[in-house]
Amino acid sequence: MERLRQVLADWGIENDLELVRVDTEHDARTLRFPGSPTIRIDGKDLFPIQGIGTAGLGCRVYRTPEGLSGAPTIEMITAALPRGMSGSARRG
Repeated sequence: MERLRQVLADWGIENDLELVRVDTEHDARTLRFPGSPTIRIDGKDLFPIQGIGTAGLGCRVYRTPEGLSGAPTIEMITAALPRGMSGSARRG
């Protein structure tokens, strides 16, 4: 969440982030939650997992240039955000 907040602040986007708590397997299935952390904008996962049809409680792992990590890098988040997201021109 800290990295996402940093990217949004760098772009000058003032947007409230909603933290959704997923406590049960039922919640995970209902929300099609692939694990924590998951970053969604307008319901779309910024880092969709191809070929995985299951949802559940657990930790998510991201492939970063430095190796596997428990969160995407700032650069990965920046590259994945929708182009029209900022009110002004997207930097980068």
